[in-house]
Formats: sequence, C-alpha cells, structure tokens
Amino acid sequence: MMRSQEGIARWIPAVATVRGYQRAWLWPDVRAGIVVTALLIPAGMGYAEVAGLPPVTGLYATIVPLLAYAVFGPSRVLVLGPDSSLAPIIAAAILPLALGDPSRAVALAGLLAIMVGALLIIGGLVRLGFVTDLLSKPIRVGYLNAIAVIVIVSQLPKLLGFSVEAPSLWRGAVATGEGIVGGSIDPVAAAFGIGSLVVIFALKALRLPVPGVLVVVVVSMVLTAILGVSALPVVGALPQGLPAPALGGLEWTDVASLALPAAGIALIAFTDTAVLSRTFAARRGDSVDGSQEMAGLGIANVAGGALGGFPVSASSSRTPVAEQAGARTQLTGVVGAVLLIVFILALPGLTEFLPSATLAAVVMSAAIGLIDARGFVRLVRINLVDAVLSAAAFLGVLVFGVLQGIVITIGLSFIAFVNRSWRPYKAELGRVAGLRGYHDLSRNPEGARVPGIVIVRFDAPLFFANGAIFDDWVRSRVRSAGPDVRTVILAAEPITDIDTTAADELVELDEYLEARGIRLVIAEIKSPVVDTLARYGLTGRFTSDRFAPTVGAAVDEVTGTLRGDIGGTKWDAAPGTPRRDAGDDTPDRAKE
Repeated sequence: MMRSQEGIARWIPAVATVRGYQRAWLWPDVRAGIVVTALLIPAGMGYAEVAGLPPVTGLYATIVPLLAYAVFGPSRVLVLGPDSSLAPIIAAAILPLALGDPSRAVALAGLLAIMVGALLIIGGLVRLGFVTDLLSKPIRVGYLNAIAVIVIVSQLPKLLGFSVEAPSLWRGAVATGEGIVGGSIDPVAAAFGIGSLVVIFALKALRLPVPGVLVVVVVSMVLTAILGVSALPVVGALPQGLPAPALGGLEWTDVASLALPAAGIALIAFTDTAVLSRTFAARRGDSVDGSQEMAGLGIANVAGGALGGFPVSASSSRTPVAEQAGARTQLTGVVGAVLLIVFILALPGLTEFLPSATLAAVVMSAAIGLIDARGFVRLVRINLVDAVLSAAAFLGVLVFGVLQGIVITIGLSFIAFVNRSWRPYKAELGRVAGLRGYHDLSRNPEGARVPGIVIVRFDAPLFFANGAIFDDWVRSRVRSAGPDVRTVILAAEPITDIDTTAADELVELDEYLEARGIRLVIAEIKSPVVDTLARYGLTGRFTSDRFAPTVGAAVDEVTGTLRGDIGGTKWDAAPGTPRRDAGDDTPDRAKE
C-alpha cells in the first residue's frame, strides 16, 4: 500500500503536497497568488499579441497550464505561462499556415501546444530529463544574469513611457537610450514607474509584512482612477470568456508542418523551465527530477492547447515574483488561475486603471532579484574556467537568445571537460616514512621511490585524446627513474573507462616496458574496466596475475617484504599475525 502511494505521488506531485501541507503556508500561498496575478494578466495578453493571436488566448494559456502544473508539476514555486522567448517562434510557425484567419491561427496554436506537450511527455517517460545535468552552476548563474538584463532592458520603455520598435536586444537598448536622450519620456508614466520601483525596494528593505508589489499595484490603480490621467498608458480591460476547445478545421498536413517548430519549442521550453526549476529548488533546499519536470510541463502544454491556449514554459519574471511574495507550494498557481477566472467573469474592466509603467516596475524588481553578481565574482575568485563558462552563458543568451546561448555554453562545457580529461592531474607515488599508503612525490618532497619500482597514477578515464599523453608520461617516469626499474605499478582506481584507442596505447606501453625487462602491474582497477579489457580481447596479455587489489599489495608482492617504518594502528592484525602494509587495506588514490 505504501509503495503504491509513493508511485502515485511520484507521477502526481500534488498528492505529496496535499499530504504534507501545513496551515502556516496557506496565507503566504494565497498572498503570492494574489500578487502574481497582477503580472499574469498583462503578460498573457501581451505575449499572445506577439504570437499573432487574440489577447484572450494568452489568458487561457495561463489559466489551464497553471492548474495542470499544480497537479503534475514537481516544482513548488514555478509559475507557468506565455513566454517572450516562445512567442516569436509560435508566430513564425502558425501565421503562414493561418492565412490571416484568426480562428485558424488559434486552432494551429492549440495543436502546436499539444504537439509540444506530447514530445515533452514522451521525453519524461523515457527519462530524458538528464539533459538538465548539463546545466551546471556557472551556466545557471550566467543564464539568469542574462535573463535579468534582457527583462530590465525590455521593460525600460514601459517604465519611462515611450515606445521602442526594434528587432533585437541591442537595437532596442540603443533605441531606449535615444528615447531617454531625446526627451520623449512621459513624465507621468516615469513618475508611476520609478515611484513604484522605489516603493517596492523600500518596503523590502524595511522587511514589512505587506509585499511591495501588491502595494504599488493597488495604489497606482487608485491614483489613476482618482486623477483621471487619460494619456497614461494602461493595461486595459480584460476580455470575457472562459477556456474552451478551439481546434476546429485542422488537417493532418498541419501536424507535419508544425513538427519541426514543435520540437524546437519543446527544447526551448524545457531548457528554460529546467534552469529555473533547478535554480529555485536549490534556493529552497529542494531537488527536482528533470524527467518529472519534463512530463509535468508536457501535461500543462497539452491541457492548455486543448482549451484554447498555446505553448508555454516557466516564467523567468513571474516565478521570482511568486517566490518573493512568499509562495510555498503549487497552491500559488491555483490561486492565480482562479483569480484570473474571477477577473474575466466579474471584473473585466478593473485593469483599465492599472498603469503599464507600474507593471514594468514590478517585472523589473523581480528581474533585479535574479541578478547574482556575487555568484559570478565568487566563480572568478575560485575557478577561472567556470567563470569563463558563466560569462559565455551570459553573453550567449544576451546576444543569441536563450536556447542558442545555453547550447553554446554547453558546448564550451564539453570542451572544458575534454581539456581537463586530456591533460588530467598525474602523479608519481612513493613512500613517506611513517605514513601509510603511497603518496604524491611532487607534494611530499620527503618521500622516495621504492627501489626498482615506479608507481604512477593518472586521474582520468583513458580515451582517444589522452591515451598517447598517458603512454608518453609513463615512459618519461621510467626513464627518469634510471636503469634499475623492473616494475611499473599503475594505480588505476581513477581510470573509470578505457576506449579502444587508449587500449592500443596501453598495449604499446606494455610492449615498450616488456622489451626493457619491465613488468607492468595494474592495481585497484575497477571490475567494469577489467570487463572492458576482456571485450577488447586483452585478457591474454593482461592476465589475472598482472592485477593487484591495492598498490600496497602490489609493492609487497614485488619486494617480497613488508614495510617496517609504520607503528601499530587500529589497522594492525591480531597478535601473532604478520602485519601488512596499509596500502593493502586503504585506497592509495587519496594519499597525496
């Protein structure tokens, strides 16, 4: 029974949330849902227009996915909805097929969402969520910093009250600068926008229980209604109507036409969602299964597409708003969805008094909270390669877009990994008087080689890029040891794999040593690697007597004596039993 319940909770995370829900979470969840609703409305309507769809579809693409994800999504605070990175791709995919027919455009957008969701569900079922492991901390830091900059720059025109039409971020930034310099700022809009920012951060600094975002939204609406500022840009009234199926008139040829865009959108949506999910889960001390996240996002997209919506992903602007407002569980999304329905049915004209500048301030305040300058500075201080990767993620996302930037950075991560494996740490080991094990001679100058033996360690798998380096390095160690060497012991515990190219190099090294009367002994090799050598047909050369359980055992076998420079310790055998070297019982790899 318990196992059955765990299985249900795995595929329906809401079950586990309900079981462990605490009464103290209720008001923070409700409060966060109220606060985030102020962003859900304009964001949904705006991104629908960018996608070439009626504004109301943006609300449907918010309500339904939020409810579906609250049941099937593993993240406790993630807010799903229309996204700026997806909207242009959606428009490019459906508008040429719609031929100017709005109802057909809506149907195509719904079909596209269903196809995206289906791909994500399949990916989750076959456990493809591991791709999130490629999104390391440096990538996440750079990605979020870039997203923050993009959001801040994109909101500046609304914050200051002027419009910018630009095809790229950089042109938009230039146009924004021209608008500021040219004096086209709307003083009233700028007063609302900048004032809202000041209030949000002031209340945050004072640590008051009332969220600044909710305060500025309510106050700005009241002021707009009282002052009657007719020229001030506002969000506008909500359209009426509840989510409903809108898939009429579709043909199988539409599925074929949308297959490639669906695959691209699925990858972008999951990449964006995975980064946000892992980042916010880490902040809360939680963990999220990537495959489960993929499936949850897929179900949300299928549900949204079936009921008049279009493809969605996690929101990089609304999620931090929910977190800052105190969200504890998926109930925040449910509250937001319910409030959207209430607004559509009961208060469609309420947002006529909500200034666009205030909403821009809310978005910008959330984006500023995403910036992790300290994290980047720490990377610079502790690991320059990771800092470069983070900077590459930042610039890649900023210049080329979310997906392209992350793909570029993942490629750079692979290059860095290959570089590290290509030239890993190498050590010649020796004895240090009075210390158990065999230690890195470069770190222990008081150590010494065992006479007639060279002990080497190579801290990486052996593969095509480093096999020759390994071979050359071992030969150099043998030459430096002089003509008396009769045995080379390879401390092989760090070597977790050997490919065919490296196996050939290992054979060549063995032949080289054999020709000089030197025997190669491999110590601490893992059983799967021995199996690999067997598959390569090398068991005839590397017979069982060529392997040793530990470096210490190999040295004992070669020298025929036991060490006499170590005093009694807890590892000593029972009285009357010959004491063996500690190398027989403890891993030598860590001894440096």
